Amino acid sequence: MATKIRLQRFGKKGKPFYHVVVADARAPRDGKFIERLGSYNPNTNPATIEINFEKALDWVNKGAQPTDTCRAILSYKGILYKKHLEGGVKKGALTEEQAEAKFAQWLEGKAGKIEGKKDSLTKSKEEIKKATLIAEAKKKEEMAAAIIAKNTPPAEEVEESPVAEVEAAPVVEEAAPVVEEAAPVAEVAAAEEAPAAEASEEAPSDEKAV
Repeated sequence: MATKIRLQRFGKKGKPFYHVVVADARAPRDGKFIERLGSYNPNTNPATIEINFEKALDWVNKGAQPTDTCRAILSYKGILYKKHLEGGVKKGALTEEQAEAKFAQWLEGKAGKIEGKKDSLTKSKEEIKKATLIAEAKKKEEMAAAIIAKNTPPAEEVEESPVAEVEAAPVVEEAAPVVEEAAPVAEVAAAEEAPAAEASEEAPSDEKAV
């Protein structure tokens, strides 16, 4: 009987959730299966994969053929790499200790990559959040400035009236002293002319008396 390692779909519309199963190649996708190996949730970032390593490796060694997606999952979890190292041990190219050391080194590198991806995703989320807050604050400032500009009268009307008053005031003040200075000059001239006239009128009377 030909067996396949494939996915069984669960979950609601738009948010699928899968079981990783071993099933007869002739069975329908969501039909009867032989054994369940784990689960795959693509809705998280990075995707959440839970799988029984020993059972999956055993079925791969028995000849079960994974689908393309399941092959990627098995490779991601290191199952296919473990199978490759075991093949090298059987051929005599590696010892079991060497194979275990290489696999442990691979696991460390894989864990580092996963942590790095998680950190970058966390940082990107924080940066997006900061950018959103800055954009919201800027929008609020623009709205407040627009409201202030709407409620404030035009600056030209406020500035024109004081200028007109300041320019008109000196004209009145300068005209007043001219009038005040003219009056004393006329009085002095009249006062000087009056005694002269009286002297001319009195002179003939004195001559007649002589």
